Amino acid sequence: MFRRYISFVALFLYVSVAAVAQINTERVTRMGRNAMYYEDYVVSIQYFNQVISAKPYLYEPYYLRGLAKFYLGDYKGAEADCTMAIERNPFVVTTYNIRGLARINMNNFDGAAQDYSNITRNDPDNQTIWHDLVICYLNAKQYNQADSTLNVIIGKWPKYSKAFTLKAQLALQRQDTIKAEENLSKSLELNPYDADAWSVRGALRLARRKYKEGEADFDQAIHLNSKNANNYIDRALCRYHQDNYRGAMEDYDIALDIDPKNFLGHYNRGMLRAYVGDDNRAIEDFNFVLQIEPDNMFALFNRARLLDATGDYHAAIRDYSKVLKEYPNFWEGYHMRAQARKKVGDTKGAAADEFKLVKYNFNMMYGGNNVRVKTKTRKKSSRNLNEYEQLVEDDNDETIQHYASAYRGRVQENKANSSFLPMFVLTFYPKKSEVHNSIYYNSVVDALNALYILPEKMYISGDEANMTEKQIALHQKDVDAQTRAIQKDENNAMRYFARAADYAQLMDFESAMADADSCIARDNRSLLGYFMRAVVRFKKMKSAAPEQAKEQSAIAQLEYKLILKDLDEAIRISPTFAYTYYNRGNVLAEMQNYPAAIADYDHAIALDRNLAEAYYNRGLVYIKTNHIEKGVADLSKAGEMGLYSAYSLIKKYNIEMKKKQN
Repeated sequence: MFRRYISFVALFLYVSVAAVAQINTERVTRMGRNAMYYEDYVVSIQYFNQVISAKPYLYEPYYLRGLAKFYLGDYKGAEADCTMAIERNPFVVTTYNIRGLARINMNNFDGAAQDYSNITRNDPDNQTIWHDLVICYLNAKQYNQADSTLNVIIGKWPKYSKAFTLKAQLALQRQDTIKAEENLSKSLELNPYDADAWSVRGALRLARRKYKEGEADFDQAIHLNSKNANNYIDRALCRYHQDNYRGAMEDYDIALDIDPKNFLGHYNRGMLRAYVGDDNRAIEDFNFVLQIEPDNMFALFNRARLLDATGDYHAAIRDYSKVLKEYPNFWEGYHMRAQARKKVGDTKGAAADEFKLVKYNFNMMYGGNNVRVKTKTRKKSSRNLNEYEQLVEDDNDETIQHYASAYRGRVQENKANSSFLPMFVLTFYPKKSEVHNSIYYNSVVDALNALYILPEKMYISGDEANMTEKQIALHQKDVDAQTRAIQKDENNAMRYFARAADYAQLMDFESAMADADSCIARDNRSLLGYFMRAVVRFKKMKSAAPEQAKEQSAIAQLEYKLILKDLDEAIRISPTFAYTYYNRGNVLAEMQNYPAAIADYDHAIALDRNLAEAYYNRGLVYIKTNHIEKGVADLSKAGEMGLYSAYSLIKKYNIEMKKKQN
């Protein structure tokens, strides 16, 4: 019996050790992080699943999986995973932050407030968290907590202007507009360059009918940010209330140049055009409004009046009839339709409308109420059709709500708008675009595909698509197949290359580099071996976990040297492979060796005039070295070739050039 017990224990230990040995959790976690860095969140979740299955007591894989789910918009799943992580380690504040953001996206502001409150206890000097905590309290209508928290913020950071903007929001939610304006003024004293704060105070003054002061605030907001259509819409209302119709019309024109689909812009411009007799163009504006809101009876009635005025009586009668079907007691509509019916000879229809008007006037003589609207504007939500001649204002302090409720806590993004385009890579799954073909064909890669040792066709591309679960399984299976092939022929360099390609696709950069080493050791003339090893080393360095950033910076120069050494060797083997020059240019640009980077981009372009990415990155290097005109020219060329993201940068830097010239 004892012997059988010992045998059972031995078997149990063997099975347990074997199961754990099947997965190196640190390595798989790194692979998951790598996948997340390159925004391949589905792949990263698969890796974190493996780690959780092997070691369910670790907090980190739950946190990371929650973060991946957050990026994918699975806020419920993100919240659940972060909760599991917190149960395993309640002292990591970033987990509370991600769970808080997930809860905000599900409108669970009470839960988010609890998370941010936890963070403030552990990280009391994190200004962003305090800011977001206040916004959670405001959205949860916990006004006393919001007020006391704002007092703490102002005590800690008395010159933090946004705290006073939040104070203004709190005052508004308590219906104290005077206090709200005082706090906005204090915010602008501390930071007069905050365009949004000027917009907020302008909107508040517009709501309080302080039109001259409101216009002055919008002047400042537009001076600081000339591309916000809402500022022009609101300034137009301030000008309209001061009878400055020409100025209001100019503002609506500019707003619609910026935002051609702006509802208020088209509606109010249509009303102004009608006032000045520009009937045909007013009809165009109301046509647009009715495309967006076919049941907008105000727009329909105003279009009917304009169609009537321009002689299209049948169309006018059609619109009048639709309005009266919805508003059978709208007597002005019967009067207008009766006149239009007379003009087309429909005397019977006109008589029926006039009979209804006679009954209405009789009732008015004996106690009816006919109060005409005297204001110049109406609220957007109004359903009183007697206000058809008024321009439209937003219903409430939407501008203030939008600005003050902007959460400052965000999950950090990897790429800025003006960052360099990435290296060219060898990939099985290039990302396809309708406007720019980032897939390039090369004889070296074609020759590799002709060997038929890869699981899929390989491409050289500047952008990779995320993998599906089926594709992940394919490459995991091919790793096993290539391993068996290597066991049969350990000196076959291409088998190591093929397995390295699988590992690279799976984001297992360490294994990919090890196989690239083995490939080069067996074939020191392998252009693609050196090329791949350089790219994988660069990816590995860039995707280092945030907590390793300090360590990474210490060894970055050594890593850069190793990457450059591989790229130098690849160029020596094949001086006509344009992508190697481009990649080396990227590394040099990262190292801020801009003259050398430009020389490499020059060489890449000389070898391939259609290499849009090289023009784009060279343009950015020129801009970073203050050669903005040259940079804009290169970005223009890249945009012409289909890299349309270049145009937003061109616009930005053209403005800078004009500022310098002035």
